[in-house]
Amino acid sequence: MEEITLSVPSVSRMVSVDVIDSTQNLARELALNGAEANTLVLAYQQTGGRGQYERTWDAKRGGIYFTLILCPRKEAASLSSLSIKTAEAVCEALKNLFGFKTKIKHPNDILVWEEKTKSWKKICGILLESSCQEGHAQWVLVGVGINVNNSLSPALSKTATSVKKLLGREEDPENILEETLECFWTKYAQWQLSGQK
Repeated sequence: MEEITLSVPSVSRMVSVDVIDSTQNLARELALNGAEANTLVLAYQQTGGRGQYERTWDAKRGGIYFTLILCPRKEAASLSSLSIKTAEAVCEALKNLFGFKTKIKHPNDILVWEEKTKSWKKICGILLESSCQEGHAQWVLVGVGINVNNSLSPALSKTATSVKKLLGREEDPENILEETLECFWTKYAQWQLSGQK
């Protein structure tokens, strides 16, 4: 585990691992041990990536996988709307960088239009976890996995895609991370100020 520096505002600490079971697991451990707000846990491969209903999978090298540790001053009932704000941020980043047409598949997937097959394919998954006390969030883990330069199996290619597959070339995952976080912090600030429940 190492700390690295990228030109990303609002991240108080960045912890980078090359391969991990899940950034969510490490982020949870850090949060339980008092990690400061806006800590970012980053990995380039996950052997036990986690999704809804405790599903796990091998998130191949080439993607960008991260979890943010947040400490919002919000009621627990408002946390579901943060998942949508996160998805909106990823959609905005992919549009800004590549002009992709995207849509959110509730509750936690982002689909992109694949022109070649004339179909919507999954390019990103989001997972939120939280610890709440007396109806208020103590901390929230926002996990995001984006397929960037991943090689997808023929079976997976029926339902998923990657930036590389859509563009026909590799892209720098860290550029995508930085743009995604830039968009996220704007959405997060709006969410923090909103009265959404």
